[in-house]
Amino acid sequence: VQLVESGGDLVQAGGSLRLSCVASGFTFDDYAIGWFRQAPGKEREGVLGISRRDGSTCYYADSEKGRFTISSDNARNTVYLQMNSLKPEDTAVYYCAFQDPHTGWGDEYDYWGQGTQVTVSS
Repeated sequence: VQLVESGGDLVQAGGSLRLSCVASGFTFDDYAIGWFRQAPGKEREGVLGISRRDGSTCYYADSEKGRFTISSDNARNTVYLQMNSLKPEDTAVYYCAFQDPHTGWGDEYDYWGQGTQVTVSS
């Protein structure tokens, strides 16, 4: 499985970005894709996940609720992370990850992309 993220950029606080994650090389459709981020000097943290099987989503932290949403275009094998009202503390490298099969939102992800940098200036 290969994952390619894109869409990271430098944006001012209050702005928006949409990240994309294109997945390839998988066989079955019972998987989940999650977005994670890692800021300098901090541990990696979960952002949002979405299940291909039933479209269910999971917020890994409450701080993104109301600002971030996740969606998918299954025909394009692409998952999007829409980020609105961005804050400087959202600055991080954002990674998408693939869990195959989808066993649970707290379980390990099997494959990871290379990441895309999001920088929010104040």
